[in-house]
Amino acid sequence: MPDELLDRIAEFISRHQMFRDGDRVAVAVSGGADSVFLLHALRELAPLWNLSLTVVHVEHGIRGAESVADARFVRQLAAECGLPFELREAKVLPSADNLEQAARLARHGFFAELIRRGQVDRVATGHTRSDQAETVLFRVLRGSGLAGLAGIRPVTREGLVRPLLESSRPEIEEWLKAHGIEWREDSTNQDRSYARNHLRHEVLPLLRASFNPRLDEALANLATLARDEELYWDSELLRRGPPAAQGPPVFLTSPEVTGVPRALARRIVRRAIEEAKGDLRQIEFAHVERILQMAHSTDGHDRAQLPGLDVFRSFEWIRFAPLSRNGGARDFSYPLLAPGSTELPGSATRITLQVLEKSDRPEPYATVVDELDWQRVRSLGGAPSGLELRNWRPGDQYRRVGQSKQEKIKFLFQEARVPLWERRNWPIITYNGVVLWVRRFGAAAEFAADPSTSVVLRVDESGAGSSNR
Repeated sequence: MPDELLDRIAEFISRHQMFRDGDRVAVAVSGGADSVFLLHALRELAPLWNLSLTVVHVEHGIRGAESVADARFVRQLAAECGLPFELREAKVLPSADNLEQAARLARHGFFAELIRRGQVDRVATGHTRSDQAETVLFRVLRGSGLAGLAGIRPVTREGLVRPLLESSRPEIEEWLKAHGIEWREDSTNQDRSYARNHLRHEVLPLLRASFNPRLDEALANLATLARDEELYWDSELLRRGPPAAQGPPVFLTSPEVTGVPRALARRIVRRAIEEAKGDLRQIEFAHVERILQMAHSTDGHDRAQLPGLDVFRSFEWIRFAPLSRNGGARDFSYPLLAPGSTELPGSATRITLQVLEKSDRPEPYATVVDELDWQRVRSLGGAPSGLELRNWRPGDQYRRVGQSKQEKIKFLFQEARVPLWERRNWPIITYNGVVLWVRRFGAAAEFAADPSTSVVLRVDESGAGSSNR
């Protein structure tokens, strides 16, 4: 006799390409109706993809003896099915701020470990269309964006698959009863103090009765539409390529955000946030809009702090960086030897000094801004130990080659549109306190090599480059 429910699940699995031939699949079984059905369904459908199944269970220890009994029930179920069983005891403290979230993180950590160590290829969970409806409604009420309304995804990048996502909880329970299969009831599922249970037992039934008896289907369809929209935008972002610099920190330019439709701009910003932060947790609509406002502003500089992230605009650059725990960069200064080499702090960039006899060259010395007259430098004080590499500090000034007077380096930064975050660690070389050389702007005019120079002090910068962008 054909089994319509299993046939629909098989079609759903195929449509979303959940399994490849010969996959090793961990079936996450809590003992509840949905996961017990998932195990029986995959056991029936396994020959279609030549799957090897393992039953896995996470015992959180939240419900004491009841949790232990659940683990024993799942172990016995695996034995009856003739399948391997793996138990993970992950004690979640009752004092956790969000008990449901803490338990979820424990489960997902276990699933990720199974895949990472090569024990399985996929982990299947028993999320249903009913779970999808609850998730979507919960996110609507919290003000989620379109990405959040995509709800629970059938397949994730981490290797989780949800074969039951188009099946409802009532039809699953009906199938189990028809086949005489028992399951466990989690007493905490009746606790209305949990937001999810309040939605499940009170809000959703009221909405079904008052507005739409097919509400679960409508919410699941909304999730499908939102997911398809997000898949399109993901492909569009992929086509555009990665941000200007991948990190963290991550960089965007204002034109990347202001020169595209708002819908695309939001997704570009969200991608930058995710790459810099590692996730999008606690990132809300208002945060993304704040970054868009920053990008469109005519002001040259702006700054905003998001949950776990520092966003800094300077000129056309927008920098996304994790919040610093050490209060930011500190001043540095290092003695230099000539010849010698020193690495800049916090980077792979090296400043190298070479002392060279003058050689004949066709180009005029006025264009060689990284070479100094070593004898004139020595005349400042005589001691080689007077050379110092340090970061720029407010008030520093010097006269560049080709200029008639000294200029504050701060003004040179503005002229060259050097972002604010790069300035703090901008390297300069001094000799007994006198500025001799500044990154990008070159040698001081008084000490730059010229046709009369016999010994050259050459400054080379190599490694990660002269800019953090």
